[in-house]
Amino acid sequence: MKIAITAASGHLGAAIVKATSQLIGVDCVVAVARTPEKAKNLGVEVRAGSYDDRDALEQAFAGVGTVLLVSGMDAPDQRIVQHRNVIEAAKAAGVKKIVYTSVQGPENGTAFSPIVQSNWQTEADVKASGLAWVIGRNGIYIEPDVDYIDKYKASGEIANCAGEGKCGYTTRAELGFAYAQLLTRADHDGQTVNLNGTPITQAQLAEYLNSAFGTQLTYREVTSAEFAEDRAAELGPFIGAIIAGIYDGIRLGAYDAPGDYEAVTGRLHQGWGDYFRTLKS
Repeated sequence: MKIAITAASGHLGAAIVKATSQLIGVDCVVAVARTPEKAKNLGVEVRAGSYDDRDALEQAFAGVGTVLLVSGMDAPDQRIVQHRNVIEAAKAAGVKKIVYTSVQGPENGTAFSPIVQSNWQTEADVKASGLAWVIGRNGIYIEPDVDYIDKYKASGEIANCAGEGKCGYTTRAELGFAYAQLLTRADHDGQTVNLNGTPITQAQLAEYLNSAFGTQLTYREVTSAEFAEDRAAELGPFIGAIIAGIYDGIRLGAYDAPGDYEAVTGRLHQGWGDYFRTLKS
């Protein structure tokens, strides 16, 4: 039976489609997207499916044995309901297994915690579904820091509230490879696994960026309130607070874990030296 990957037009969903297709072939993978036109470049069958439309999701999962549920982007209370739509549609369509992309982070005490709580509620819903299941808790994407390099250059520094905390970053490509394994193998069924690379500090991140881009960035710690205000000025108060909450979690040690990447994939997560050398080349 086929494997369906939701939110396939997004960065993570597309990376998982690519890795899974390479592993088992394009004919065995279905990309499910709210706007199918945005996923047509993936080279697999595309079906329409919005997290808000349970009936459409059930149709999208017809003939599918395994579903990859990519965590939604709406407000926490909305995403719980949306994720339940996916789970219920999968059950009604005869799906046998569901894999969920959850998050690492602090359950309490930060502005990011409500999102962590909502994801962990979906984890509980997945476990109670009666389906075979696997949950991956993703580390923080490192790509946004790379994409931000021009603004870092302009200021000459990375300034946030993470302090000396270490963050187990990851990349979408590495997550794609890991989820392809979880979707196609059964040896991690019934488990929750952390998917991240070697944890690093913000000062180390600055040095890696310097090595790739020839910059001379330094790291400066600011308060959580200062960082939230800075992010809110660019991204709005809601997203600004969430971003600050993530970096509060880094400071508190919520992302400082070795992870289960090697156990899941059979190889080490890409090292940060190798990753940044690739960017330089």
